[in-house]
Amino acid sequence: MKKRTSSFIFIAVVGLLMVGAIIGIIALTQDAGKTLSQISIEDATATLNNLYGQMDVKTLAPAKASVDLQSTDMKDILPDISKYPEQVKNTTADYVEIFSSTEKAGTGQDGWLVDMANQFNSSGATINGKPVSIAIRGIASGVGVDYISSGKYVPDAFSPSNELWGDMLKARGISITLAEKRLTGNVAGIVLSKSKYDAVQKKYGAVNVKSVTEATIAGELAMGYTNPFASSTGANFLMSLLYTYDKSNPLSDKATGMFEKFQANVPFVAYTTLQMKSSATSGVLDGFVFESQQFVNSPDLNSDYMFTPFGVRHDNPVYAIGNLSNEKKQILQKFIAFCKTAEAQKKATQNGFNQYDDYKLNTPKVNGSKLAQAQKLWKDKKNSGRPIVAVFVADTSGSMDGEPLNNLKKSLLNGSNYITKDASVGLVTFNDEVSIALPIGKFDINQRSLFTGAVKNMSAGGGTAMYSAIVVGEKMLQDAKADNPDAKFMLFVLTDGDSNTGFSYDDTSTMIAGLKVPISTIGYNADLGVLQTISSINEAASINADTEDVVYKIMSLFNAEM
Repeated sequence: MKKRTSSFIFIAVVGLLMVGAIIGIIALTQDAGKTLSQISIEDATATLNNLYGQMDVKTLAPAKASVDLQSTDMKDILPDISKYPEQVKNTTADYVEIFSSTEKAGTGQDGWLVDMANQFNSSGATINGKPVSIAIRGIASGVGVDYISSGKYVPDAFSPSNELWGDMLKARGISITLAEKRLTGNVAGIVLSKSKYDAVQKKYGAVNVKSVTEATIAGELAMGYTNPFASSTGANFLMSLLYTYDKSNPLSDKATGMFEKFQANVPFVAYTTLQMKSSATSGVLDGFVFESQQFVNSPDLNSDYMFTPFGVRHDNPVYAIGNLSNEKKQILQKFIAFCKTAEAQKKATQNGFNQYDDYKLNTPKVNGSKLAQAQKLWKDKKNSGRPIVAVFVADTSGSMDGEPLNNLKKSLLNGSNYITKDASVGLVTFNDEVSIALPIGKFDINQRSLFTGAVKNMSAGGGTAMYSAIVVGEKMLQDAKADNPDAKFMLFVLTDGDSNTGFSYDDTSTMIAGLKVPISTIGYNADLGVLQTISSINEAASINADTEDVVYKIMSLFNAEM
């Protein structure tokens, strides 16, 4: 009888274990067959709770450290200029170096100014009987402004996309002279799918910044634009929107109020033009901002989208920086004249420039000196009053040992200077195990001190349970959501992207999609493909934070997101 009782108990225990396993399998596989866009928040939350329930998550003891409250010097953040190598090197002792925006100093259709400089250098040009040449360094307009205004590296001349950046340099006290107003023609534009273009045209009578703003506010349009701190088109769009609603004072309460209403209905602000374009072609966005030269050279857009110019023209002005010698001034003017010839402009047209020569700004000239104020307004108001709740997920595995972890720490500590005090922040660290290094809290001086201490205490060792760490970060955010449902939630994952233990992408991808929390990834000597896949699920940025410019990139990302 005793033997039968023992057998019965054994069978019962096995049965209970099997039932439990089946329930777990059902919970993990209930989303099987669904696309990432079909998973519901309820199913995603159930999966999250099931995965989290399988984990043993530690909470580390708090450790405060002193906080550096001094403003970070841009000169210290910017990488060495070698990060932006010359597309064209000088071929003579007497030359002029030009910072150029990337749409004309890249490769292929984006390499017009590179071609012009190479031809000029091969032409045997001379000044006062001495051979002269040109050096071109391709660099985004906003980044170029940071180098010049900080004094980190100052070229002889600067050719941004538009005059807003030149006006900003003047406002920062930099001595510049407009050497050429138009090197070659270009405009910024609003790109809408044909169906949305027709709908806006029909309801509002025209497609322009005003009608697109109001259609976005009304929920009729999913509109995207690029970070106005770095992007010429994004900066132009921000200024144009503000001027649309108050031509005399673009920073007035009326203009600011319309911007906040618009921003409340914008799905996201793209970190790069490439990210924005990808989101549009995948169907996430109905419209976005672009330059005409880029649009002309994008056959995947031409058949399905309509382009409408807006704002100040992007005519690639040229500025002389500081007090150039007479010889350098003559070299610069000689090169400008070379670029203005009919043959050179024909080549520019073939590369997509000079497409909207009849377009003129029909409002008062946008004041670039107000751009810095508008950027600050954008940072303060871009979340439309919604508080930010963010969790940083940091890789402390053995593969991060040495320079990668040192750079990760440096980026978090420097980047924390760009997190507003109204945001709430938490920190997760992971190797084989996942730990809550800092529970979510308002980023006041006390939380900053705890955050600094937690970052400084990181040490490397063990395997890489990245997806398990994402589960913990998501769980922290979902718990915070119960207390603050209207907040804007986000994850930042800093890693080398090589997960080798714990949960997998297949275990977590539908959950990530259903929870709809953007996951920005920052890769340190990373498998970028893996990280880009994670970020693309909910339209977030993915950054290759190599050792040279990691701090500047993180600063830019936090400035845009936090």
